[in-house]
Amino acid sequence: MGTYYIPRNYKGETRILYIFTVKSLITTAIGAVVGSVFFLIFSAMSMKMVGIITMAVFAVIGWAVGALKIPTIVAIPITKKIGGEPLGEIIMRYIKFKKSRKIYTYTKEEK
Repeated sequence: MGTYYIPRNYKGETRILYIFTVKSLITTAIGAVVGSVFFLIFSAMSMKMVGIITMAVFAVIGWAVGALKIPTIVAIPITKKIGGEPLGEIIMRYIKFKKSRKIYTYTKEEK
């Protein structure tokens, strides 16, 4: 038996500026656009620094939604089920659940 070259899996997302993937760059931009609304409101009240900080916070939240994955921690039971999944997919699944959740009511029938 000899040694064999095993190629790496290159099917992952491409990186832009080392910390951004395409998905995280888009969600960061969306967060910055939402934060820019608050920036305009605060700059109208002559509090530009508060507006810049608010816009940066929304951009970081957008980056986190697009880039972070939930780690698998054995001590926490919920992370056993969702460990290794991106945060954005978990949020989208929760929104779909809340949107299409059906509520059934049961009544006691009289004979």
